Amino acid sequence: MSDSAIASQHPLQDRSASAAVNAALPFAGRILISAIFLISGVMKLAAPAATIGYIQYAGLPFAQLGLAIAVLVEIGGGLALIAGYRTRVAATVLAVFTLATALCFHNHLADQNQFIHFFKNLAMTGGLLQVVAFGAPRFSLDARRR
Repeated sequence: MSDSAIASQHPLQDRSASAAVNAALPFAGRILISAIFLISGVMKLAAPAATIGYIQYAGLPFAQLGLAIAVLVEIGGGLALIAGYRTRVAATVLAVFTLATALCFHNHLADQNQFIHFFKNLAMTGGLLQVVAFGAPRFSLDARRR
């Protein structure tokens, strides 16, 4: 018997499995997009001098303050996104931060590596804007508050 024939015999099972997958996908997406922020934030904590030097090299003022803000945004925002806590706010902050880092640190588009990082940041911003638009439907602290 084919899979479609089995599914047609048990439509409620098929719908509940589909609903479970649809509920889990936004959570999985939040975990995956948060991973890069958490790793980056921890790496900045592990090597603050390197990050401060990179901020200074980019010509930005207040490098130590920039490091503190970056760590707070990346780790705090990444954890909030995973937990689904004030998800739209966290995703907005991360989207603005990601776009700003693209413009400030990956703007030498003639360099292939910078070009790739610039567009990677734009793609991440797009994914975060999806989270801003749709929030965290299930498996989130936001859903528990509703």
